[in-house]
Amino acid sequence: MPIEIPTDLTPELVPLSWLIGEWEGRGRLGAGDEGSEHFLQHVSFTHNGLPYLQYRAESWLTDEDGTKLRPLTVETGFWALERKQLEADSGPGLVPGDIVPVLKSADEVEALRNKDGGFDISVSISHPGGISELYYGQIKGPQIQLSTDMVMRGSHSKDYSAATRIFGLVEGNLLWRWDVATGSPSATGAAGEPKTEAGNGLEAHASAFLKKVS
Repeated sequence: MPIEIPTDLTPELVPLSWLIGEWEGRGRLGAGDEGSEHFLQHVSFTHNGLPYLQYRAESWLTDEDGTKLRPLTVETGFWALERKQLEADSGPGLVPGDIVPVLKSADEVEALRNKDGGFDISVSISHPGGISELYYGQIKGPQIQLSTDMVMRGSHSKDYSAATRIFGLVEGNLLWRWDVATGSPSATGAAGEPKTEAGNGLEAHASAFLKKVS
C-alpha cells in the first residue's frame, strides 16, 4: 500500500506520516504463547496542523475467534520529532505560536536527522489508573524503537517502572510489541535492562498485527 502524505501536513511530521490513519487488528497478551489471552485493538493517528500526531488506542479482550468479551483499556498521547522548543512554538499552555510552521522546509527537517540516519522522537502516553509514560526513541523509515525515560504513577497506581515499544510497517500492516517492567526501579540487569526491587526486568507484555482501515 503506497504511503500518502497529506498536503496540509507540517514538514516535520513527514517522517511520521506513514502512521497517520486508522488501524485495527488482533493481538496476544504476554509472549503470545499458548494460553495467552487475545485482544482486539483500534488505533488512530491524527494531526491538526501542529507539529505532533495525536494518538489513541482502544482495546478489548476477545475470544480466540475475535469476538469481543469486554473492554480492556484506552490510551492516548502525542508523538513528535524530538527537538528544542523555539520561540515560534506554541505554549506553555494556551500561548499561541506563529501561524506558519516552525520548520518550514524539508531541508530544515533533514537537519534534525541523527547519526544513525533516523530522527529522534518523543512520545507521551497516558493510561487509566493514574499512569503516564514519557518515551524517547528513534524513527528510521518504517521502524520505530522507544524506551521510557520516565513513568509517572499516581498514589494508587499499580507497580510499573519501565517499558519499551517497537513498531514496524510490514507490507502495509502495522506490527508492534510492548515490553514492561513492574516494581520500583533499582539496578540494571546483565544486559543493561532495567531491574526492579523484585528482580523483574522487562518482560513481554503484548503484541499485535494491525491493518489500515482508513
